[in-house]
Amino acid sequence: MRFKNMFQPIHIGPMLVPNRFVMPPMCNNYAQPDGNMSDRSVAYYRARALGGFGLIIVEATVVDKKAKGGPRKHCLYEDNQIQGLKRVVDICHACGAKVSVQLQHAGPEGNAKAAGYPIVAASPISAGPGRDIPNEITTEELYELIEHYGDAAVRARAAGCDAVEVHCAHGYLVSSFLSPQTNKRVDEFGGTFENRMRLARLIIENIRKKVGHSIALLCRINSSDEVPGGLDLRDNSLIAAYLEQCGIDGLNVSRSVHIHDEYMWAPTVIHAGFNLDHVSEIKRAVSIPVITIGRFTDPYLPDLLVGEGRCDLVAFGRQSIADPWLPNKAASDTLDDLIPCIACLQGCVHNMFQGKPITCLVNPMVGREAECDTCPTDSPKKIMVVGGGVGGMYAATLLARKGHAVTLYEAEDRLGGQMRLAAIPPGKGDITGMVRSYIVALEKSGCAVRLGTEVTEAMLAAEKPDCVILATGGRPLKLPIPGIELPELMEAVDVLDGKVAPGRSVLVVGGGMVGSETADFLGERGFQVTVVELREDVAADVISEHRLFLMKAFEKNGVKVVCNAKVKEFKPDGVVYERPDGQAVDLTGFESVVVAMGASAHNPLKDVAAKHAKEVYVIGDAEKACRALDATYDALEAVLKIN
Repeated sequence: MRFKNMFQPIHIGPMLVPNRFVMPPMCNNYAQPDGNMSDRSVAYYRARALGGFGLIIVEATVVDKKAKGGPRKHCLYEDNQIQGLKRVVDICHACGAKVSVQLQHAGPEGNAKAAGYPIVAASPISAGPGRDIPNEITTEELYELIEHYGDAAVRARAAGCDAVEVHCAHGYLVSSFLSPQTNKRVDEFGGTFENRMRLARLIIENIRKKVGHSIALLCRINSSDEVPGGLDLRDNSLIAAYLEQCGIDGLNVSRSVHIHDEYMWAPTVIHAGFNLDHVSEIKRAVSIPVITIGRFTDPYLPDLLVGEGRCDLVAFGRQSIADPWLPNKAASDTLDDLIPCIACLQGCVHNMFQGKPITCLVNPMVGREAECDTCPTDSPKKIMVVGGGVGGMYAATLLARKGHAVTLYEAEDRLGGQMRLAAIPPGKGDITGMVRSYIVALEKSGCAVRLGTEVTEAMLAAEKPDCVILATGGRPLKLPIPGIELPELMEAVDVLDGKVAPGRSVLVVGGGMVGSETADFLGERGFQVTVVELREDVAADVISEHRLFLMKAFEKNGVKVVCNAKVKEFKPDGVVYERPDGQAVDLTGFESVVVAMGASAHNPLKDVAAKHAKEVYVIGDAEKACRALDATYDALEAVLKIN
């Protein structure tokens, strides 16, 4: 068997995990308002257990009613919340997985509005800009909280859990006690190392007192806080060894506090195994099993790390969202159609912070497993899908799997659409793997594919389809600005696609995501790049963790930025723009001008498709300019409507 190290069982205390694939705890906002698991939660965890994950760690679970971090957080501070968790545990056990639950108090990262109580922390230090200053939790409240952790562990055991995990990372309450950066107390919980560790030790002792060794006990810690004055790798190695002496059975090693969460949920530019050296050091400090995280999307590097003894289990966080069948695909040697997480952060992290149910660009079925009927249809239909971007491919694949007679038409000579171009800027190469996985799935589904074929009304009339899905995408937006039609101007998409070659000095007009990433692409290759943008800043539509690295690249490669600039006229070598004070400025002298001012819907068949098919669905950019996240969501919605 390939990946033999990843398929070895392992004991964590009294728990025998059947393999080394771990689904780590991730907030999903699927729980009910009363803190119980929902039907959606049950289906979500069931899918990952069916997919072959040996250990599933249920999302951060609230142990104190005063610390609820969001309206749909899973909770275990009351007995009536046991049954909801039991439903998840039972279904995961039936699929062969072991289940742990992460016990958490959000502390300074909490949500006073959701909880109805002020947030608290080791000391009155806010978690970041715009956040509430927490109250310093009293000594008396701490001893009450210690009991709450033990009581929650008892409830977890009653629900059938195989383990509990105490959350001691990411700046949450216990983490705020461990670090001298956030713990300024002078009682028995502050000052010395022993005092700062006291809360964690007493929580562990209380859990052991109440559940003994009947279930495994883990702790999640940081390898590094990634803030000056916070805990570094040496500190956390010592903490790991101390926790082992306290009697825990295993460690789940993560990284960073929220103000530097680019190392918590790494964006695309950070590659798999970025925590490798950190975790290896933690592993050297202890003899208990260690779980590592690190933006792993396939089993190749994890199998090597486990085999080398640099970790014992590997957590596939967002990858388990993107493709819950990862372990089974590894076991059956069918990784060619593994759907990799591309670390876009759009549907998972972004939604999580907004309190919305998480979703996924590459797997819009996440969180909707119970409602997505993938059984063969009783009434096969003839379906034309027009457009071979990710939305069109996803819809065509699902429909073909259900037994419909599906043909996908793409005007270009290759599949992938705009997502293929999205893989070209620096750090975005992993997106190619996602596009390739969609192509493989499409081929395996039995869908017929016609490349280099522009669909016309005559074709629609000849084919007489029952359904048509229009996924024709978008086209570069051309605003009514004088000079916009000049032949010397280049489109950003053509630059990325290698269809045109700019001169050495380039003006990029438009500083949204496409324009900024095009500027990054050119800047990395030594072009002299200037970006002119209407808004107050460039890359305003880029997810913050991605933008952080993008702006570092701008600085490194000397990309210049002109903001608050309204373009009034295009010239062959630049533009005339207007400043907020009304003054006109000539920005000229460039060898090339690249336009990236957005996209508009391209749907030449919108008015004619309905003449030749009973059902017509328009998805993605063909309806309106949108993100790839919206295109795959639209595709799934269309599939669910076709009986």
